[in-house]
Amino acid sequence: MAVILELIIAILIILGGTFALIGSWGLARLPSLMTRLHGPTKATTLGVGSCLIASMIYFPTHELSWSAHELLITLFLFITAPIAANMIAKAYIHGCHVAGGRADVRDDPKPQPPHAGADWATFGAPPSDDRVQD
Repeated sequence: MAVILELIIAILIILGGTFALIGSWGLARLPSLMTRLHGPTKATTLGVGSCLIASMIYFPTHELSWSAHELLITLFLFITAPIAANMIAKAYIHGCHVAGGRADVRDDPKPQPPHAGADWATFGAPPSDDRVQD
């Protein structure tokens, strides 16, 4: 039984390291912000999660105390990473819209104010009757 658990722990650590390496490589090598989001939010999250799960298996099997810290960190990571990526993507899309469709908002010499009706959560939604259109 101990050999099987050691094998599972080793596989999870190797899998976690592989995912973290691929995610970091993607963050460094992909060309634009929208493609770079996939590295840290998908691959690296799986890598860290799998290393934490290996830690959750290792300590109780070696007669050390079990702690819920690894489980809580894993759950927090899996919950917050997609939300953070969604907010970064929304900010990027809205920044490009305000800057006149440019790929990089920093290149715009004078930022334009947001258009009327371009709300944060309703980007591209048809205007309602009570709002004034441009």
